Amino acid sequence: MLKIKVTKLPKGEVEIEGELETDIFETYFASALKKIGENLELDGFRRGKIPENILISEIPEIRILEEMAQMALSDHYPKIIKEEKLDAIGRGEFFITKLARKNPLGFKIKTAILPEIKLPDYRDIARGILSKITDTEKNIVVTDGDLENTIMDIRKSRAPKIHLADLPVEKEVKGKKEVKISETESPDASKEESGELPIFNDDFVKALGPFKGVEDFKVKLRENIQLEKENKQIEKTRLKIIEKIIEKSEMDLPEILIEVELDKILYRMESDITAMSLKFEDYLKHLGKTMEDLRKEFRTDAEKKAKLALALNEIAKIEKITADQQQVEREVAQILEHYKEADPKRAHMHAENVLINEKIFQFLENL
Repeated sequence: MLKIKVTKLPKGEVEIEGELETDIFETYFASALKKIGENLELDGFRRGKIPENILISEIPEIRILEEMAQMALSDHYPKIIKEEKLDAIGRGEFFITKLARKNPLGFKIKTAILPEIKLPDYRDIARGILSKITDTEKNIVVTDGDLENTIMDIRKSRAPKIHLADLPVEKEVKGKKEVKISETESPDASKEESGELPIFNDDFVKALGPFKGVEDFKVKLRENIQLEKENKQIEKTRLKIIEKIIEKSEMDLPEILIEVELDKILYRMESDITAMSLKFEDYLKHLGKTMEDLRKEFRTDAEKKAKLALALNEIAKIEKITADQQQVEREVAQILEHYKEADPKRAHMHAENVLINEKIFQFLENL
């Protein structure tokens, strides 16, 4: 039997204090001894084949006790969490308070738990923000100017690049103009500019994709711009709704959730830099910052992301919003097809989370 006392701590943590009875703790002696012995090397014995009496004489008792404690707590921690009905986050920190043969195992465990969240009237917030959407925002129009500007951007992106270092530089030499090509003449020698723009005609658009000609391209481009504008408006409205919900919510945010979000932000940043064939260490040197500087800089963003996840999770619970598992499996299959080394479990969690969040926003938009 376990004797347990749970104490709430600040920042969404709890301390679990207890004792594991002697007879239960002693059952871990043989398995702890065996585990240590598997990696012990002694002259005259093969690894993993050392007799138990020799192991006991060679291994300090405290080392065996520490292994017993680790094994016992690893086994019983999930049971404690379940019995005490704690929504624990992560494994927790283990502290041994009493450790001796033929005695109970005394311990303390500090762990973060999902905080209690007091949500505002999110239905009312959503209705209020949706009611303030203007007719202009509702009836999005793609102007001819929008179309022409996008076409110009596409033409510029397809124009040959010219290094400024290769441009001729005029110099005055004894009253005469001398044209000289020199890389040292311009401080921006490493920069590039677009050369002559390609002609916008049928051949040009057909090279871009399956378009019949200029008019067909313009029709499809206008549709894409329309869709992009609509999506931006949807994201803008959703951001207003969730930011207002978070602002009015009450929660004691565990530090571990902020750290997890910080890890995600910095991992994505490092991946992006690496994808550009740059070393992240060199990038930090260029910025004149350390990893710790970036963690401080992005802490506010991480807090917002953590609160967002908790608020959406709570709304999903209250409204009983779940993801369609067949759709989840289809999304997971696509993720694993594009990212061969992705962890299937993480892919499943990501896909399920994205689909649930989408359903939550759709629910809020259609109240």
